[in-house]
Amino acid sequence: MQVTVNRKDIKFYPDASRKIARFLYTGDERALNTIRSVLNLSETSVSQTLSPVLRDYSLRHRNISKIFEKHFNRIAHLLKQLGTEPESLNISQKILIGSYFTMEYSIEAAAFFNPSIVEHPDQSEIGKDEKRVILSFRATGEGHISSIVFRTGVLDKNKNLSLEPVGKMLEEAEHIRRHVYNKKSFSAKLNEMKDIHAIVPSGLILDKLNDEFTYGELRDSIKEARKSLHLTGEKDILFNQITWLASSHYELEFSLDTNISERVVFPVSVNEKNGIEDARFVKFTDDNGESVYYATYTAYDGTTILPKMLDTRDFYHFQVMPLHGEIAKNKGMALFPRKVNGKYAMLCRLDGYNNYIAFSDNISIWRKAALLQKPKFPWEFVQIGNCGSPIETSEGWLVITHGVGPMREYVLGASLFDIQNPEKEIGRLKSPLLMPNANEREGYVPNVVYSCGSMIQNEDLIIPYAMSDYASTYATVNLRELLYELKK
Repeated sequence: MQVTVNRKDIKFYPDASRKIARFLYTGDERALNTIRSVLNLSETSVSQTLSPVLRDYSLRHRNISKIFEKHFNRIAHLLKQLGTEPESLNISQKILIGSYFTMEYSIEAAAFFNPSIVEHPDQSEIGKDEKRVILSFRATGEGHISSIVFRTGVLDKNKNLSLEPVGKMLEEAEHIRRHVYNKKSFSAKLNEMKDIHAIVPSGLILDKLNDEFTYGELRDSIKEARKSLHLTGEKDILFNQITWLASSHYELEFSLDTNISERVVFPVSVNEKNGIEDARFVKFTDDNGESVYYATYTAYDGTTILPKMLDTRDFYHFQVMPLHGEIAKNKGMALFPRKVNGKYAMLCRLDGYNNYIAFSDNISIWRKAALLQKPKFPWEFVQIGNCGSPIETSEGWLVITHGVGPMREYVLGASLFDIQNPEKEIGRLKSPLLMPNANEREGYVPNVVYSCGSMIQNEDLIIPYAMSDYASTYATVNLRELLYELKK
């Protein structure tokens, strides 16, 4: 029997009018010429040039003058090369200079896809059998740079989604680097990645630092160590790993006056400069009953992918950290919503075409994984992977999967695993749960449906999914019908 899938009419399309104000830098020589030109303007000319800029762009961005001032501060050190101290400039000069180092970036002009859905932390002021939800999306703009954005809405008892208003004043979070590191814990994290002390004497780097040190102090210590060693390729790679570990830990903070639809998690660290891809959000319940939202995602620097994780309790403040260990090296890691038999559990795909499962005592360290599923049916012969975190049901762990078949067609499937021993497969759909239909085949990547996370609402499965890597929608499936088919 084919499981009934109810496609909904709501579509999420990319909107080119949604943009952020990014820092723009084209090199010291051009920057110095630009700054010199502004400094040569009279006070009247500065005012005449700045006024229309503020008039036009204050309607497009929240606190645009503060953004200009922040971007000025990033290049202020160049003024000394022109014999000028930054403090000698008035605020109008600073803001005008900052505007020349600012550009608009349309975050979702190219695509709006690969969604996940979780229960909103605020369930107040909704009706019976309703649920407020947060949907996350991968938004892609010029240069195929991906970021994470959000929408909120309320699912009614019939699983119809009423979207809440979408704000237009987008905001990047304030990037908060972890300024102070603890030497003991930092050294332990390095050992989790690799035993560097067997290759690089620790005294050259960490032993010269205080028990607590800043990112700048670590960077200076590494520079000194580089000078004192005859570097081989292996040693140089390890120095880079130390720097990478420090820069990969950071925090993001959004203003309290932003709507969640205006918050943009844009690439910050160097290892994700080309994109934050396919965030799989899950509401995780800890042993003490407290909940936190985690999202595993793929950081892409243009050459290499790195799995990372962020966590938040309120979607205002986010902590970001890398995932370590031998198996933290491929796309598609998806965390279980609670510990299993006292350990964190994660779905992953080590080799690119099979599903694996891993367990760990530490949520950021993943060493070993066991084979969970191989491609079995023609529609998944190329590869099989997860489409988000497992969902706990009375019959077992429900996992929405993706399979790739002929013509690189991506379809969604479903599998069921034992609740106590999720390494044991109870059942798998013999045919796809959802395939691209005639209206979903055209897009940036044709013939693809894909999801990064589903949820249960009133005995129905809610599956948000992308249509050919361009736009998104959602569908519902009766949970009892699906579980029955999986157990046959």
